[in-house]
Amino acid sequence: MGNELLQQVRVLDPRTQTDQVADILIRDGIIAAIEAKILDLPPQTKIFTGSDWVVGPGLVDLYSHSGEPGFEARETLSSLVKAAVAGGFTRLTILPDTQPVLDHPGEWERLSRLSPLSLRLQTWGALTLGTRGEAMTELTELASLEGVVGFSDGCPLPNLVLVRRLLEYLRPLEKPIALWPCDQALTGSGVLREGFAALRFGLPETPAIAETTALAALLEVVAATGTPVHIMRVSTARSVELLEAAKAKGLPITASTDWMHLLWNETAVASYDPNLRLDPPLGNPADQQALIGGVRSGVIDGIAIDHTPYTYEEKTVAFAEAPPGVVGLELALPLLWQTFVATQQWSALELWSALSLKPARCLQQQQPAIAVGQPAELVLFDPDCGWTVTAQTLNTRSRNTPWLGQELKGRAVKTWYSP
Repeated sequence: MGNELLQQVRVLDPRTQTDQVADILIRDGIIAAIEAKILDLPPQTKIFTGSDWVVGPGLVDLYSHSGEPGFEARETLSSLVKAAVAGGFTRLTILPDTQPVLDHPGEWERLSRLSPLSLRLQTWGALTLGTRGEAMTELTELASLEGVVGFSDGCPLPNLVLVRRLLEYLRPLEKPIALWPCDQALTGSGVLREGFAALRFGLPETPAIAETTALAALLEVVAATGTPVHIMRVSTARSVELLEAAKAKGLPITASTDWMHLLWNETAVASYDPNLRLDPPLGNPADQQALIGGVRSGVIDGIAIDHTPYTYEEKTVAFAEAPPGVVGLELALPLLWQTFVATQQWSALELWSALSLKPARCLQQQQPAIAVGQPAELVLFDPDCGWTVTAQTLNTRSRNTPWLGQELKGRAVKTWYSP
């Protein structure tokens, strides 16, 4: 790997709450020195230097979708990994909704053969066969597989009896469990949060209670079983209130919201851009502000990317007919940085913690340490790098993003991962 010097970079380490300018010497993938200034360099050291460059722990993706196997036209594992690395992620966690579904040990054989060296590829094992929410998978057998970080269907489980049985069965396995509270009977065909905007734009509505009633019921099940649960895709102000109250009572829960709900609200749908069709749908401005406040306060532990690729043909339809989801692994860090850090709404450490330290904790993992003698699991980020989002500049195979063709500021210069 050779020798590399990160010269006079801004070092962000949420684990130690450190924000300082220093030199970092990396030797064969291991952090060899961290000093105010390193003058004695090994021969043939490659030097990275740039005004205002930032280095921090590799970002941790809580959940995203892979096209492969089954939907390679949307995304292959190779393109997914390249997109994650280009976005500064060193840990990529795939939901099991591939084809075939990741609900049987045999489905991991191919993934293990394709496991990349450029990041840590891990998966959620399916809770139910075919992720249909009917019958449990062989949970104990799946839990023993290397690379299975925890369990999630990635879609709502409508049967609370099954949810309780799953939590009771999984508690001794001590693996993360990620659940999405959503009452699909209340959601119906809705594509935008219930309210004035949906009426104005003439779009089918989804009431906030589709999320909050399901969340309230799930919290009761968690209280009854005592099994830790990660709450996925929080999108309403009322949900933030429910989570805050539940955490105050000591319930063993963590929670995440996706990055798009922090940047947008329902007013943006005036463009009818099908790339703003999300599930859960974009909320109202009060929801957006509650989510932003929830991340800052810690009620919401981490920011999820929920990278969801679709082909041009699938996504280029009327808004209400478009499948929900956008790509985001290469876009989340620069857009969140410019929106919150560059405007001084958040500190750099707050953003980095929500994208690295806290997601790692939600997965019951240790955040990569920035310390001498530790493997380099880092990302070097240039917040001032200008670039245009095009098919050529993106590594992902899909282009379903509202920023296509737009100029952005901020990009990862390099990502290090040493297994």
